[in-house]
Amino acid sequence: MGEMLLVIDEGTTSTRAMLFSPDGRVRASHAIALTQHYPAHGLVEHDANEIWSHSLDCALAVVGKAGGPESIAAIGITNQRETIVFWDRTTGEPLAPAIVWQDRRSAAICRRLKERGEEPGVQARTGLLLDPYFSGTKIAWAMEHWPQLKGAGDRLAIGTVESWLVWKLTGGLHVTDATNASRTLLMALGSGSWDDGLLDLFGVPRTALPRIVDSAGQFGTTKLLGGEIPICGLAGDQQAATIGQGCFQRGEAKGTYGTGAFVLANAGATPPSSRNRLLATVLWQLDGRRAYALEGAVFVAGSLIQWLRDSLGLIGSADETEKLARSVSDNGGVYCVPALAGLGAPWWEPEARAAISGLSFATGKRHIVRAALESQALQTHDLKTAFAADGADWTRLRIDGGMVCNDWIAQDMADMLGIPVDRPVMPETTALGAAMLAARGCGIFTSLKNADAMRSAVETFEPKLDEDARQARLAGWQATVKNVIAHRER
Repeated sequence: MGEMLLVIDEGTTSTRAMLFSPDGRVRASHAIALTQHYPAHGLVEHDANEIWSHSLDCALAVVGKAGGPESIAAIGITNQRETIVFWDRTTGEPLAPAIVWQDRRSAAICRRLKERGEEPGVQARTGLLLDPYFSGTKIAWAMEHWPQLKGAGDRLAIGTVESWLVWKLTGGLHVTDATNASRTLLMALGSGSWDDGLLDLFGVPRTALPRIVDSAGQFGTTKLLGGEIPICGLAGDQQAATIGQGCFQRGEAKGTYGTGAFVLANAGATPPSSRNRLLATVLWQLDGRRAYALEGAVFVAGSLIQWLRDSLGLIGSADETEKLARSVSDNGGVYCVPALAGLGAPWWEPEARAAISGLSFATGKRHIVRAALESQALQTHDLKTAFAADGADWTRLRIDGGMVCNDWIAQDMADMLGIPVDRPVMPETTALGAAMLAARGCGIFTSLKNADAMRSAVETFEPKLDEDARQARLAGWQATVKNVIAHRER
């Protein structure tokens, strides 16, 4: 057996395979863009077969660059979390489109359950809120509207993306790791098991669900990459990034800025409880024991820049945004609330709509682009306030993701949060976290703490902004968000 670690990182807009050596260095990489389908307003879908074919193609490409499967010790998989896949366990073929985490089609179901007073009980059992974001509400919608699912009977298999990939790689192993299971609204956070009351609430057949397993271990082998390779690490992308950022101590926090933005803070061995509409989730499960995290989720981050480029035509590429932001001294009174898929934490307004406010004849695209970039730090400040109110304030934040390769955003984050912000030199922390889990699962490292040796050095951004200027920007932002929510309520 070799010592290299192959990671399949199946994201929202692309699929990537990466090869890591045990010292954490990236030895090879291959990526393919993933098609997003928007069949109607608020609906976002993927083709599960495209997810699978891209994952297999990327993995084969990297195995080829590695010199063959004999050089690889184990596979780790990390994935977009709440996206849900439906397939036939006999044929192994999808029965319907995969419903993506950004999809809002189950808003009416959530509203109905809230009106019945179900949310407090759901939150107490799962650590989550009733929102279209989570897999359980998507499954409930699908079971109501897609008759082929009920018609499949015991042949129906349901799983998050890592579950789908393990099934395809192994030829029929149906498992999900505890981090992904904790995002479904179907798992009891304290026990780590599927909850019968929740399954009944959402109309989900237990027979269709996978078995919940650890985040590191021996999860079967695949023979599809030229030889037998064990699958030894599984985690949702945000938990994997938290591991890749080395947040192993209670209170350590990271923020990932990709398609969306997600901040997780290690909460230790006891499930946390939020009074400020944050989420409690499994951070990892090893040897049957769980570590937990408190989480704040922002639905639109990098996808906002994509929207500015593809839908509005304000920029030709994401690389232009830093220069445009630096070309003006401030935002010119312009604020952008990027609720293109509703507002996430701490607002949880699924039907809120995006707004750009403060426009005048003096406004140019530079101000709008700067306001879009500023919205990332401002949304993160909202999360910091909620974490602090829950007794989990951050003293520094570790950041990663494609957006924060932009130095202007990283500095703005430090300025608006008023704390140091650390950015790793090796930015692929999500894939790194999956590699660390796989290394632990196959025995290269005996603990996650030892696997911390795979992490890279960091660059630190210290706050520099004058406090009066910081407070003025926060006041403008908060007023704009309140207007967006008030407009939605009207």
